[in-house]
Amino acid sequence: MVSLQTNDRKFWLDNMLKIADPVLLALKNRTLKQDMPVEMKEGTSREKFSHLEAFSRLLVGMAPWLERESEDEGEEKLRLKYVELAREAIDAGTDPNSPDYMNFADDFQPIVDTAFLAHAILRAPNELWEKLDVRVQQNVLQAIKATRTRKPVFSNWLLFSAIIEAFFYKVGEKSWDQMRIDYAINQFDQWYLGDGIYSDGPEYHHDYYNSFVIHPMLVDLIETVGDEYREWAVLKDTIIKRSQRYTVIQERTISPEGTFPPVGRSLAYRFGVFQSLAQHALRKDLPNELPPAQVRSALTEVIKRTLQAPGTFTESGWLTIGFCGHQPGIGEGYISTGSLYLCTTGFLPLGLPSSDPFWSDPPMEWTSKRAWSGKEFPIDFAY
Repeated sequence: MVSLQTNDRKFWLDNMLKIADPVLLALKNRTLKQDMPVEMKEGTSREKFSHLEAFSRLLVGMAPWLERESEDEGEEKLRLKYVELAREAIDAGTDPNSPDYMNFADDFQPIVDTAFLAHAILRAPNELWEKLDVRVQQNVLQAIKATRTRKPVFSNWLLFSAIIEAFFYKVGEKSWDQMRIDYAINQFDQWYLGDGIYSDGPEYHHDYYNSFVIHPMLVDLIETVGDEYREWAVLKDTIIKRSQRYTVIQERTISPEGTFPPVGRSLAYRFGVFQSLAQHALRKDLPNELPPAQVRSALTEVIKRTLQAPGTFTESGWLTIGFCGHQPGIGEGYISTGSLYLCTTGFLPLGLPSSDPFWSDPPMEWTSKRAWSGKEFPIDFAY
């Protein structure tokens, strides 16, 4: 008999690949711009951004699974198939002669999604960089360098510029810009509000950007370049502990039914809301009060509630704008079909082996499920 926890992993993997297939197969055929519908708010024009969004946001969530050899023979065959598709997608999207060559230079939005591509490569440096042909590597470098001609918005966007420079550092580019990284690290230290929460710019916004961008990029940024300067190194432990505290808050927002509050902007990213929680599960440094199987059980229920809602996918398998199903009214002016693929960051723990306790331990009730059924649960306290 197949164990329940194995079924959880299969459910996660099946759904990640279901989301990935339309994007990667179209890029393999170099028909993404031709095939992908671009749903967006009426009166907006996002066609020139949406394809890079879909491509880079998909890869930033898939990267840890692509990077690690699977313990299961069948899953490993799948992984090898998809790493090849991912490399073909990178080639298609960065080759100036490709019909799917993406917009890296026109307007400001490409800074965001080039950063997600850079972050994906940081999460899978072997499969998504070292195994690329030299020609493709050069195309990637030129595409990512094209974003340096514009400045980021004074907000979480500072981290997009910083993670791009961390990519250059990682791949050995001597021209990586320490100042862009230093500015982002120090500015966010000033924007820290307390108890695991950063302000996204000078004013606080009650939304999920601490998880969509801020904690995950700060943690991977400091892990990549933190040893270069003493003043960065001394912040490393603090950055990670703040992020760990935020995961505790995140887990407690998951209701007994696997729902979470529809608060703030960018709700069309669906369960990508929980990237920070998923990242610490992947890193194997969840706080002690969060057993890995408890996090798996909670996130599994969240993924079911979101992806199984009618209308989540078009008939041809593309994601639709919505929070729970197809709800185009919740899509802000910067949201289009490609934007939605940030949901895949909720799948980060697929980068853990199937024997890891996250997958192999028996299911557990999460905090709010225990709390609302009258069972004992740990008291919360501020960091």
